[in-house]
Amino acid sequence: MDLRGAAYVVGAYEHPTRHAPDKSVALLHMECARGALEDAGLGFEDVDGYFCGVDAPGGTAVYMADYLNLNLRHVGGGELGGSGPIGFVGHAAAAIAMGKCNVALITMAGRPRAEGQRIGTERQTFTPDFPFAPWDEHFDWTISTLYANYARRHMHEFGTTSEQLAWVKVSASHHAQYNPLARLRQVFTVDDVLNSPMVSDPLHRGDCCVITDGGGALVIAKPEIARSLNRPRVKLRGFGEYNKVNNGGMIDMVHSGAAGSGPPAFAMAEVTPSDIRYASIYDNFTPMVIMQIEDLGFCEKGEGGRFVMDGNLISGVGRLPWNTDGGGMCNNHPMNRGGMTKMIEAVRQLRGEAHPKVQVGDCSIALASGPGLINGVGHFHSTAILERE
Repeated sequence: MDLRGAAYVVGAYEHPTRHAPDKSVALLHMECARGALEDAGLGFEDVDGYFCGVDAPGGTAVYMADYLNLNLRHVGGGELGGSGPIGFVGHAAAAIAMGKCNVALITMAGRPRAEGQRIGTERQTFTPDFPFAPWDEHFDWTISTLYANYARRHMHEFGTTSEQLAWVKVSASHHAQYNPLARLRQVFTVDDVLNSPMVSDPLHRGDCCVITDGGGALVIAKPEIARSLNRPRVKLRGFGEYNKVNNGGMIDMVHSGAAGSGPPAFAMAEVTPSDIRYASIYDNFTPMVIMQIEDLGFCEKGEGGRFVMDGNLISGVGRLPWNTDGGGMCNNHPMNRGGMTKMIEAVRQLRGEAHPKVQVGDCSIALASGPGLINGVGHFHSTAILERE
């Protein structure tokens, strides 16, 4: 389905908290929903479509819709991991195009920091009905060791270095210093990253994202409603999604799902990577940023390490302004699912509402892209291309 211009992002809201020991997850969802609707100039009574992931309380959008007292014609969602909020934008646009709803609300929230999670280093456990559990669970793997393997393979294949990985964190920190809500506002150097504790060779602590509570919400509306609102208009121009499998154990360790979700998004939008003025790219670990930059076509495969060096991702300095809120590296990674904040910052850039120190001049076309779940153990990927009208 061609979704060009089928729907607009009319509301966006990032919860200001990074630590919420005094709030329930449902309350965080509600506060994010209210913030996004107020941003759009709409109310809960205007919403007739709703999307959220299975991480929501009760594991289904239906329970959250009841909590929010939404009268709906369409409910969607499911488990797309961190890519979910990006993917749900495309799903909401499709539902609007088919007449299933007129105004769709997307929420995501959680409180892993308040619950003491240390996601990168915790042993991964799965219930026996997970199809891969009998083979994988007994190896006591962690998310950080898995992505360390991807980093090491990229180094072996293409000569990528730890210094190049560190530039991802350095670039994010140059943006986060201007974000008063960012979890980390320290400006990092390459040496700071390389001298941080080793988490899983070759990944240092500086190569890993932050863990935060909070969340965010988006409001997607049909064109007629978007044009009736007194807000800058941001329309969906292209969308793609892709499910990357482990190929029966013969895993491709140097490509992300962006290699599958990017091309259809660019084709639908009828633009190329050189047309993108700003990119929000999911940054759970530094090697994933490098792989996605390559797979989205911003540089050749194997050139990502060299591409990110010397501030090439820093707004006002480099060729590809990236994650100008500080990203998951430094700002916010609520519920360990960063797709929501990627969409929100892309909307801010297109509206001209990013911090003046990082706002991209004449930002007319932006990209939001990111993975969900775990590369090699069920990996989904979504890419959205947005345009300021």
